[in-house]
Amino acid sequence: MTVITRNHVVTAGAGLRPMIFAHGFGCDQNMWRLVAPAFEADHLTVLFDHVGAGRSDLAAYDAGKYSSLDGYADDLVEIGRALGVTGGVFVGHSVSAMIGVLASLKAPELFESLVLVGPSPRYIDAEGYFGGFTAAQIEELLASLADNHMGWSAAMAPAIMGNADRPELGEELTNSFCRTDPAIARQFARTTFTADNRADLGRVTARTLILQCSDDIIAPEAVGAYVRDNIPGSEMKVLKATGHCPNLSAPAEVIAAIRDFI
Repeated sequence: MTVITRNHVVTAGAGLRPMIFAHGFGCDQNMWRLVAPAFEADHLTVLFDHVGAGRSDLAAYDAGKYSSLDGYADDLVEIGRALGVTGGVFVGHSVSAMIGVLASLKAPELFESLVLVGPSPRYIDAEGYFGGFTAAQIEELLASLADNHMGWSAAMAPAIMGNADRPELGEELTNSFCRTDPAIARQFARTTFTADNRADLGRVTARTLILQCSDDIIAPEAVGAYVRDNIPGSEMKVLKATGHCPNLSAPAEVIAAIRDFI
């Protein structure tokens, strides 16, 4: 099976410069449907599903490989090389922001620019570092997901999405979470929420933009500022958009910010 089939890679657009979009936990490439088409006129847009998500090959899921974000980063590098990507733009949401960082370190030729949407290098607080969650809170979150995947999804997705005045957004994220295989969701959640990529930030050489949402319970502004302060030469734009998924809640603002950067 080729990586194109395994990760359900979909390309579009008339431009020569590649632009790869990567989705976050519990989602799939459909989460970029309101953003990616805006770049098709001058880019080759690339959408894909992480193994275990969307229309990827679930049989390719390997708990050992994907116990670390490096496994996902290896897939991203494989996709980029299969498509002949050089000097491209990577746009990663949530956990995929750090997956993109890792991929850029493994294969620096792939990406000239990184756009990190709601990034967090570590979700758990540590000495001298605020990640937004205590270790106990993360363990409670993971235990709740393991005990009741559907109930956890119904409770957490609207809180992650924010925008309580637009319940259809929370409902879409809930449905996306619920479509994910529960066993894979548990593993991916643990991989995501226990990762620590702080030491990787200083090695990034690609131009980097951090898109930080207002009132984001998953990646607070202090975390975005930490990423900005630790990736050399990076810049951060605080969006008016609230919640953790501006690609759904405020696509026009995300498109404008990316355009200004690239």
